[in-house]
Amino acid sequence: MGGSLQAAVLTAPGRLELWEIAEPTPEPGEASVRMRAVGICGTDLSIFKGKIPVAYPRIMGHEMVGEVLSSTGGALEPGTRVIVDPNVFCGRCARCREGRANLCSAGWLLGRDRDGALRNAVAVPADNLYRLPDDLEDHVAPLIQVLTTCVHGQRLSPIFPGDRVVVVGLGVTGLLHLQLANMRGAGLVVGVTRSPAKLELARELGADVTVPADDASAVDLVREATGGGGDVVIEAAGTVATLGQAVRMARSGGRVLAYGTIAETGGEFPFYDLYYKELVVSSPRAAQAEDYPVAIGAITSGAVRLAPLISLRVTLATLADALASGGGALKTIVEI
Repeated sequence: MGGSLQAAVLTAPGRLELWEIAEPTPEPGEASVRMRAVGICGTDLSIFKGKIPVAYPRIMGHEMVGEVLSSTGGALEPGTRVIVDPNVFCGRCARCREGRANLCSAGWLLGRDRDGALRNAVAVPADNLYRLPDDLEDHVAPLIQVLTTCVHGQRLSPIFPGDRVVVVGLGVTGLLHLQLANMRGAGLVVGVTRSPAKLELARELGADVTVPADDASAVDLVREATGGGGDVVIEAAGTVATLGQAVRMARSGGRVLAYGTIAETGGEFPFYDLYYKELVVSSPRAAQAEDYPVAIGAITSGAVRLAPLISLRVTLATLADALASGGGALKTIVEI
């Protein structure tokens, strides 16, 4: 690329500035990747608002798609379109050695702990790159990184053919979980959220039954639809209240996937139901390397659709206004 490049730099909570910065020089084992599109998620919004502390100045962005410019390691040639795994791990700690690199004690996340993708090019570990299908558009592809976290969650709480699956919270990840559940052969998929528009989109993406979350009888409606409760209930909203709903919606002996990130430190919760039903509760974090080929395969097969989840497309120059207004209803994509 040569010379300097542009970056959207967070200099303080709520203050995003366009800077000219130097082009990255890959260290041994790294690749330089020209950014094409970056997804904005709830973590980015929280960093922008100061709810998640970072060292300033910080370049955000961890859902990144680009093109390899050069590499000092790895097997991908310059010009290859790639999705980047933003989670970097040491490979030496106890968790890495047991095959759980997503829990690396010395790991870090691009865009939060170190500068991320909201710039023209970034240097990343070459082993964190995955080739993209040729027919997958740049502005859609950042959602692969999000999908990998859903794939990882459903590996911890597996869905078997015929299972009755309930998804509580139908934002981007809830709608991805819904599609993955159908891909895995769920016999019935129930979507639960407050938004009428998201309930309609859930039906378009394969939900058999939809239930308004703010209906006083929502738990009863789900239990009626599933014949006594879900075999698997996925909480994807990230609140104590919705996790409590998920526990109430599960059948005895069922499985609850506590996928949503809950920032609350307390609240009312049906602890006795958790005990009485003998539920298996899983709480996934991030993704692992093996989740990327599965996610890419789910998209190339047509089992998972990403385009309907994109609600806003912006540039580096217009990103600050989009973040200040809270972003799109679903996924915001920055085209670089």
